[in-house]
Amino acid sequence: MPRERGRPRTFDIDHALDRAVEIFWKHGYQDASLHELTEAMGLSKPSLYAAFGDKEALYLKGLQRYLSLLIGRHAGKLNDEPEGRKALDGFLRSLAAMLADPALPGGCFIINGTADCGGSTIPASVEMALREALQGTETMVLERLVRAEKDGQLPAGMTPHAMAALFGSLIAGLGVQAKSGADLAKLTMVIEAAMAVWPN
Repeated sequence: MPRERGRPRTFDIDHALDRAVEIFWKHGYQDASLHELTEAMGLSKPSLYAAFGDKEALYLKGLQRYLSLLIGRHAGKLNDEPEGRKALDGFLRSLAAMLADPALPGGCFIINGTADCGGSTIPASVEMALREALQGTETMVLERLVRAEKDGQLPAGMTPHAMAALFGSLIAGLGVQAKSGADLAKLTMVIEAAMAVWPN
């Protein structure tokens, strides 16, 4: 059997990608430099390109990594609880805890990224992926609210689509507030005020 050419990779791809996520999460696509990325990932530029492609491809891989983290941490809160109000409240509180975690970059990777959209320096593929990710979060909430409606749990006069739009806006707002330095207590206060539209 012929030998493979080139030296084998000697780094943990997932670990390197996690470090890239941190840089993009903190600085956004536009302001994250290749120097910062290679330093954080512990890679040379040739190794980065060989493993992940260019900056655009790396960002898209990082976004998918973040989404897997988001879904893995929080989707269970939304889907496993049979009572709709408790499910949504638990999901929002779990999300707020991550957004306000001082060990993580401030705010939400997706919300931080969409704030940069519309500029000429943001690739169309990045902008589209961010908008799809943002819509995907609202769709996940909508699907849970549709289930709650079928179970007769929604408050009178409210529809799943109206509530999903409301809580989608809330999630975006939580991300912005967390990026601006709001702590968990403040985010929780906002969640409790919003949940008042769905009385116990």
